[in-house]
Amino acid sequence: MAKDVMCEVNSCKFWSNGNKCSASSISIVSHHDGNQARNSKETDCHTFESKI
Repeated sequence: MAKDVMCEVNSCKFWSNGNKCSASSISIVSHHDGNQARNSKETDCHTFESKI
C-alpha cells in the first residue's frame, strides 16, 4: 500500500502541507462503463470533501 498519497487539490479538507492527503482511507471510482478505467481521466476521487 502506498505510504504517501499525493494531492494538489488544496480546497479539500484532507489536503495537507507538501501536497499530501491526510485522509485515513481513499476512495477512487471509475466513471467508465463496466468500471474498467483506461486512464486517469476516467476516474474520480470520492474521498474529496470541501474545506468550506
